[in-house]
Amino acid sequence: MKKSYAEIDAELTKPGQFFEIETVDIRGVPTRVWKNTLPSMREVLLQSVRAGDDRTFIVYEDQRITHREHFERVVSLAHALVDDFGVRKGDRVVIAMRNYPEWSIAFFATVVIGAVAVPVNALWAGPELAFGITDSGAKVVIADGERLERLRPEVGSLGDVVLIGTHLDDRRGANELPDGIIDLAPLLTRGAGRELPDVHIEPDDYCTIFYTSGTTGHPKGVLGTHRNICANLVGLMYVGARRAARGESLPSSSGPSVVLLPVPLFHATGCHSILVAHAFFGNTLVFMRKWDPEVALDLIERERINGVSGVPAMTWQLVNSPTLDKRDVSSLNSVGGGGAASPPELLRRVRERLPGCGMGSGYGLTETSSLVASISGPDYDTHPESCGVPIPVCEVRIVDEDGNDVPQGERGEIWIKGPNVVPGYWNRPAETAATFTDGWLHTGDIGRFDDEGFLYIVDRAKEIIIRGGENVSSAEVEFALFEHPDVADAAAIGLPHEVLGEEVGAVVTVRPGATVTEEQLREHLAPRLAAFKVPTKFWIIHEPLPRNPAGKVLKRQLRDRFVDAAG
Repeated sequence: MKKSYAEIDAELTKPGQFFEIETVDIRGVPTRVWKNTLPSMREVLLQSVRAGDDRTFIVYEDQRITHREHFERVVSLAHALVDDFGVRKGDRVVIAMRNYPEWSIAFFATVVIGAVAVPVNALWAGPELAFGITDSGAKVVIADGERLERLRPEVGSLGDVVLIGTHLDDRRGANELPDGIIDLAPLLTRGAGRELPDVHIEPDDYCTIFYTSGTTGHPKGVLGTHRNICANLVGLMYVGARRAARGESLPSSSGPSVVLLPVPLFHATGCHSILVAHAFFGNTLVFMRKWDPEVALDLIERERINGVSGVPAMTWQLVNSPTLDKRDVSSLNSVGGGGAASPPELLRRVRERLPGCGMGSGYGLTETSSLVASISGPDYDTHPESCGVPIPVCEVRIVDEDGNDVPQGERGEIWIKGPNVVPGYWNRPAETAATFTDGWLHTGDIGRFDDEGFLYIVDRAKEIIIRGGENVSSAEVEFALFEHPDVADAAAIGLPHEVLGEEVGAVVTVRPGATVTEEQLREHLAPRLAAFKVPTKFWIIHEPLPRNPAGKVLKRQLRDRFVDAAG
């Protein structure tokens, strides 16, 4: 008889085991932690060299970088940040670029000296990028040409920040770049034979600020620690051990894994669960300039890729490619990921078109440093709507509006506590206090547990639209619409989409006597919002939006009227 998850967890985490759990005090809160977690990201980088050495770590187009070469470039940049630019422990360094190898180098060089890496969304428009730089109080910005091009009109608001550039020819147009950009390339050549700068880092020292869309307009900076990322790394290892203990046949390949990285590194999934994890294990990561299913299939064939971990929309596009039957994808043994709901047909299509390829999914947030629960193998077949069983260091509660636990099977808000839960939001004490209580994260997600311990996400309490894994703040879209002189009221809503999960829609009330078109609204939003946040569908009306007595827009009524009625 197959062991239950509770039995396996008890066995794997007992004293003396690698996954032993102990309770420690974190910011005054007793918290369950992995006893054998690495203390900081410095040890993760050092392990990357021990595990990988001269094996290829990053493949990007025709460029190949070994783990050893990556380490030497990280060491060189780390010394430059400290010696040339005066970066000290706790200082913030913004990383603003697409998935280039330099992204990884900049990230590791920042965190191993105790500075705080601030990966900003590469899809952001200029004002959004400037907000991330000024809100974080960054001392240094490391960016590519396209991001620097967008920043030029905003550079006057950035203060004395140091601008370091890479791939400066990678731009949308021929616009001039800001003055005074320092070339990154020479800063990467002085690491051979050198050690990392001597900096002492504690597990609960700050390590990252990831910006995530909130419900109040501007993105919030989620402040993470070294413990948070390192705990996530052990959590990923635990998932594999638990699958083996359950008797699952794990994906196998000869030698270390070769994994496709199709998701942005400026998200916790791409950074924590893919980049950091595969650096630690000495594996090979194949970077994509941007997602394209046909290019992904080219890379799977050329690089003999074993796994693809992205949002469900990416897997959906792979299995529906008209060229898939002509491809040699025999090296591929796993697909999956999280970040959005899976289309109901997705599992069947994977089974049909990628036979023998394992599939899995999971649940996590930026505030949980990625992983909370995961599901794969036979459990994915029998519980397709579940996001899996939480890992044992993550305590998960389902609570009512008063914070009381609800009976098993009933719905409520998901609260999470563990070593991967971040301390709060950067410079947002009120929002931190409202979201975190005695170490418990109030996720805003509505969920339930079944009698086997599987977690289900059934709704979202927060007004967030998840478009292909990208969080879009309804409030941010609405605030931008309100800046149009003819808009009297606006509500952004999620529209169901077969591939992306959701896309952005908006219901707009125009001022009396005014007329405005969808195209005019898109033109108005284009310079204010990243393209993925601009609604694909507008409903323009001449009547007030429905609101409750407290003044909150009744978005369910809008969805019923405009979305559901349209089929």
